[in-house]
Amino acid sequence: MSYEPPTPPQELPADVVDTLDDYSPELLRYVARYTKDLAEYREREARLAENEGNNQIKEQPEDLPDDVPSKATITVKEINDNRYYYWQWRDGEKIRSKYKGPVDPEN
Repeated sequence: MSYEPPTPPQELPADVVDTLDDYSPELLRYVARYTKDLAEYREREARLAENEGNNQIKEQPEDLPDDVPSKATITVKEINDNRYYYWQWRDGEKIRSKYKGPVDPEN
């Protein structure tokens, strides 16, 4: 690890950099977790919206449970430092999820 502070990406607005510079290491870790989760959520929303407009019939996965619609996608959620697969789909205005299994079954 370098003894020099990291250089912020050019794409990051200066006001965000200034705000983060004032935060404690603990608060920065909270921000990092939140922004990671928020980015995954927005990517998932975009995928779901894209899939809604796609009327092509796709091959259904063999392990798709009966109560999960064929339009569902697999996402990864991190809970207590463990990663899990979930089926996820849009049901009207809500996002529904169903547990699939651990990402690393050995842990």
